[in-house]
Amino acid sequence: MHHEDMDAKEFQSMLDIYDDSFRNMAEGEVVKGTVLKVTDTAVVIDVGYKSEGLIQISEFLDETGQVTVQAGDVVDVLLERTEDREGHIVLSREKAEKMKIWDEVEKAYTDRKVVIGRVIERIKGGLAVDIGVRAFLPGSQIDVRPVRNLDALKGQELRMRVIKVNKKRGNIVLSRKALLEEENAEKKKTTLETLAEGKTLRGTVKNITDYGAFIDLGGIDGLLHITDMSWGRVGHPSELFKVNDEVDVIVLKYDPSTERVSLGHKQLVQDPWATVQDRYPVGARMSGKVVSLTDYGAFIELEPGVEGLIHVSEMSWSKRVKHPSKILNVGDSVDAMVLGVDPAARRISLGLKQVESNPWHDLAGKYPVGTRIKGKVRNLTEFGAFVEVEEDIDGLIHISDMSWSKRIKHPSEVLKKGDVVEAMVLSIDAENQRLSLGLKQLATDIWDDFFSRHKVGDTVEGKVTRMTNFGAFVELDEGIEGLIHVSEFDDSHGGEKIELQVGNSYQMKIIKLSPQERKIGLSIRALKSDDYRADWETYSENEGTGTATLGDHFRNR
Repeated sequence: MHHEDMDAKEFQSMLDIYDDSFRNMAEGEVVKGTVLKVTDTAVVIDVGYKSEGLIQISEFLDETGQVTVQAGDVVDVLLERTEDREGHIVLSREKAEKMKIWDEVEKAYTDRKVVIGRVIERIKGGLAVDIGVRAFLPGSQIDVRPVRNLDALKGQELRMRVIKVNKKRGNIVLSRKALLEEENAEKKKTTLETLAEGKTLRGTVKNITDYGAFIDLGGIDGLLHITDMSWGRVGHPSELFKVNDEVDVIVLKYDPSTERVSLGHKQLVQDPWATVQDRYPVGARMSGKVVSLTDYGAFIELEPGVEGLIHVSEMSWSKRVKHPSKILNVGDSVDAMVLGVDPAARRISLGLKQVESNPWHDLAGKYPVGTRIKGKVRNLTEFGAFVEVEEDIDGLIHISDMSWSKRIKHPSEVLKKGDVVEAMVLSIDAENQRLSLGLKQLATDIWDDFFSRHKVGDTVEGKVTRMTNFGAFVELDEGIEGLIHVSEFDDSHGGEKIELQVGNSYQMKIIKLSPQERKIGLSIRALKSDDYRADWETYSENEGTGTATLGDHFRNR
């Protein structure tokens, strides 16, 4: 039937019916349209209505500003109104897209499907996420554990579940935590079925603490303690591992009742101490790094997992090392000699001084016994004085070698700290690092001098210095003492014991000389015997003259 055959009234009636049916069926709904033309400002679309619709070109631009459609393309559009003031239908591609997304979101909510969204920004209480439309991911629903740095998630794509949707209000609430818990439950079931002590697994570092690292084995976490990370020294777990690192571990212990898993990493390689004796024989010279200092020595890392100790006593042949830090610093590279190895106790003893020549062994050649040396008095003790012979080498002048004659109670009577003194080398013991010096050996021996000037039978004068129950000590010269035995006090004729007073001087006779023992025996009785004999001879010569009597003689004395 042609238009000209149809009267105008009938045509209008049919057109009205078409308009009503189109309006009732399509307004507010998403319909398919064909792109007729693309201009600089708009896209012309035919949706099968009496007039075309126009949509702004901006609705068809991608992120780079390129037009994404061309003539002939079929697109989904929302028919907002069938006619505007100018008689065009009003279409929207963006609203159509959003309506489709809302349908998908509602379906995902109903069917518990996974949605993928990109984090837009941090907002109050959580994150704004783009899943095609703007949705809300609360902070408590981001992960199974609290997340501290929400800003770090910006731009990331996340897999989530829709836990609430309200199309009228335009609200969508998401949860990543719910999905992770479901996935972890599945992984955990599989992991627990295969978990056994001694089994090697690959896991992901989930968290790091001061004492270890938590490793995600697949739905269940195991603890890798710091002591099981390496055979070597580990200051902090973060030195070896970072969060999200993949790591091989071995199950050391598994308790099904508590689901606690203890893991090891170092156990995957051989313990270096198992073969340490072969690699570090006694007497070998080794290089290492100082890793720790204590009051008693320095720990040297010879290789990862193997450390040796240089005891403070093995650091220097001659220096008086008060603390290892005076010789070494942490981080220093050092050469040392292996002194002992104990694999069971995991101990290696090292020596620092053994790789250097021992200055004590050179001393005997430099200072033969009898050599005169000069040195500064470094220290005084009750038993002697230490004299610095060379840098860090001291000799001892014992108190008994300070004077031939003087009875010295303390070395400070003879020497002071800081004095420069001349002394004689008496002996050298290189092994025990002892050098004996003498002060008196450089002075004239007053005893030898006394013995050379006196003989048994000489009469001398001496001052009583002290009394004992066996006799009296008498000073004959400065520093020279003799003894009058108690039996030599008696007056052999008078029968009276002579009372000696300390501090008084008396005439006496030498009855014994022992140069080697430095002993002098004295007697007052022997002197009296000599006097008696001389007096008797005098009396005999004058007998009968009456000039004197023996009794007068003794009385006059």
